[in-house]
Amino acid sequence: MKRIAVLTSGGDSPGMNPAIRSVTRAGLHKGLEVLGIRNGYQGLIDDEVMPLDSHIVSGRIRDAGTFLQSSRCPEFVKESGQLRAMEVLKKHRIDGLIVIGGDGSLNGARALHRRGLSVIGLPGTIDNDLFGTDMGIGVDTALNTIISLVDMIRATAASHRRCFVVEVMGRGSGYLALMTTISTGSQVAVIPEYRVNYERIAQVLDRRFSSHHNNSVIIVAEGVCPGTVFMERLAELGKVRQEIRLTVLGHVQRGASPTHYDRLLASRMGEMAVLALTSGEKGSMTAAVNGKIQLRDFDEILDKHKGLPADSIRLARNIGIEFGDAVES
Repeated sequence: MKRIAVLTSGGDSPGMNPAIRSVTRAGLHKGLEVLGIRNGYQGLIDDEVMPLDSHIVSGRIRDAGTFLQSSRCPEFVKESGQLRAMEVLKKHRIDGLIVIGGDGSLNGARALHRRGLSVIGLPGTIDNDLFGTDMGIGVDTALNTIISLVDMIRATAASHRRCFVVEVMGRGSGYLALMTTISTGSQVAVIPEYRVNYERIAQVLDRRFSSHHNNSVIIVAEGVCPGTVFMERLAELGKVRQEIRLTVLGHVQRGASPTHYDRLLASRMGEMAVLALTSGEKGSMTAAVNGKIQLRDFDEILDKHKGLPADSIRLARNIGIEFGDAVES
């Protein structure tokens, strides 16, 4: 192992830059040449390769996003795209590749591994939906950003005795919505894991309004439905007496400077990825399990569903958070 490369793929997450920095510095410490691939798998196909050194990654630990940039690459799903990627890797004499991204990105990493390349993946996704790791890079920062914004929304909600619907990210997982609901003292979590009972939610809002609570907040995961659709369906009942407003947080959830937790997690995972490659490991993802960084084989973790933490569901129920009709979908 003489030369390694790193790329970021899919949606950006806070902590990707600290991960790239850690890979670079750990690789240099091990006497390796380190290359960066711009623009994810698309950049790999297009031969957008650049050298990385300690100067280039200096100060990146505090930056959100990914300075290597990222993309979605439908071409890479095809055999022709993967063969082209292998040609570029061979051209640059790259012995090992580190991929930072979510489920789709790591499936791409597994495809290259099956073609004979030494690949290690890092879980970089704010949805925290990757099986096999307790936390993904960027989750903690995204949660802190959402909490801060919802706290601000509650201030204006209380001033006007309104109900606010806040749409957060989470296409296939309600992790962000659930944890945000708990941590902000919100009343309802609308998540993909449970069916939505609009009648029951309307009853919750009416009961709070009647008992003179000055605000209510509903956190909706985008994977259930757009916030606008949720508002329309709730309004169709004609049973909500208070004014309801919608806030869609959108990509601001990805944009904050990484928290201490994400900087440390990304750094630990980046170092582990380099150590794994130099030790002959391949076809694995770095994972945080009970506070320790471990390696998990791609085949053990990919194509598997990660459920929400049972203790968090129990906590939410016991402190009065509503999920709808509480029937799992």
